[in-house]
Amino acid sequence: MTPTSRLEPEQGLIIVSCSREKLITTTPVPALELYQGALTPRLRDHLSPEHRARLRILSGAHGLLHPDDLVGTYDRKLRSRGEAQALQPRVAERLTTDLRAEALRHVLVVLEPLYLAAAECLFDHAPPLTLTLLPNPLNWTGTSTVLSGWGWL
Repeated sequence: MTPTSRLEPEQGLIIVSCSREKLITTTPVPALELYQGALTPRLRDHLSPEHRARLRILSGAHGLLHPDDLVGTYDRKLRSRGEAQALQPRVAERLTTDLRAEALRHVLVVLEPLYLAAAECLFDHAPPLTLTLLPNPLNWTGTSTVLSGWGWL
């Protein structure tokens, strides 16, 4: 993809991990508002609403969340490969629909290794998708470089 090409929202998908820093709330809020750390605040601030809709957040407690899914404050992090494997069916169930979308061409995955293990179904659908893997959930430079190349920033 050349820097001048532009990816339509339905052609791209971003998957990031949740963060320990969360909004403290007694009522559930949209996932995009709940997470206050890692990449979520920057994505919330820099992406247009149509591009934000193409964001998925992988939670150690809830599996794969869409930005508008309502979630309450919690404290749960994946701590073992066994926990990641136990989460795989829930992640695959939600992610499969996105991955089967005819227009989808590129997936940016910014997940640390245990969270990536929970999303192993990504590798079952890779061709003809282009997967970009960034293992550091704090890597805004790498993330913004990819999204700028897509024309999303």
